[in-house]
Amino acid sequence: MDKVAYKISDECLACGSCMEACPNDAISEGDIYKIDPDKCAECGACVDACPTGAIIEE
Repeated sequence: MDKVAYKISDECLACGSCMEACPNDAISEGDIYKIDPDKCAECGACVDACPTGAIIEE
């Protein structure tokens, strides 16, 4: 199975929902949050938690 890579688009509100949902601490803060692909387990918890749908597959 191919690895799913997620990224956070410009729709990000920097609300922190994705960071709270991530079990691997793969998301870092900023004006637009970033996902560390080395820490990401592709579980989709951040996608489900994002209220704006800003987390998309790369």
